[in-house]
Amino acid sequence: MSALIIEVRIHGRGGQGSVTAAEMLAVAAFKDGMYSQAFPSFGVERRGAPVRAFLRISDRKITLKSQIYEPDYIIVQDPTLIHIDNVGEGLKKDGMAIINSDKSPEDLETDIGGIVRTIDATRLAIEILGRPITNTAMIGAFVGASGLISIDAVKEAIKERFSGEMGEKNARLAEVAFEKIKVA
Repeated sequence: MSALIIEVRIHGRGGQGSVTAAEMLAVAAFKDGMYSQAFPSFGVERRGAPVRAFLRISDRKITLKSQIYEPDYIIVQDPTLIHIDNVGEGLKKDGMAIINSDKSPEDLETDIGGIVRTIDATRLAIEILGRPITNTAMIGAFVGASGLISIDAVKEAIKERFSGEMGEKNARLAEVAFEKIKVA
C-alpha cells in the first residue's frame, strides 16, 4: 500500500510568516501522529517579496525532497499575489485554495481551479492581535477547511512557537478562523 501524501503550498510575502505557518502546521501534524515536512522557497529575499512555503503530511515516512508542483491545497495569505504569482499553478482538479480575502469566492477575479474558500484573515488578525499578521488565522482556516489536522494540535504548536500572551492570542486567532471557515 502506498503512502498517502498531502501537499500544501503557502503563498505570502516576506515578513507575513508563511514559512512559520508551514513549520507550525508540520509540528501540529506530527503531534497528531503523522509524518510531516516543511520548507521554504525564496525569490528575492526581502520583506514584501513573494515567498512560497511548502508542507507535506503523510501517514508514512516522507522521502520526497522536491518542491511541490501539484499541491492538494494552496493557502494564499496576500490576495494581491493571485494576479502576480500564479498561485493556482498545478493545483489538483479536486484541490482547494484557501485565500485571505474579504471577498466571497464568487467575487474573486481568479481562474484558480478546484474549490476556493475565502476568509477575511486580515480583519480577524486586527481584531484579535491588533496587527494584520495573518499566518495563524490562515493555518486555523486551513485545518477547518481540510480536516487534516486537529485544531488542538495547531493551538499547541502555536503556543510552543510564541510564548505568553502572544501565544494565547495567536492560538485564539487560529481557533476563530477554524470555526468561521467550517461554517462558511
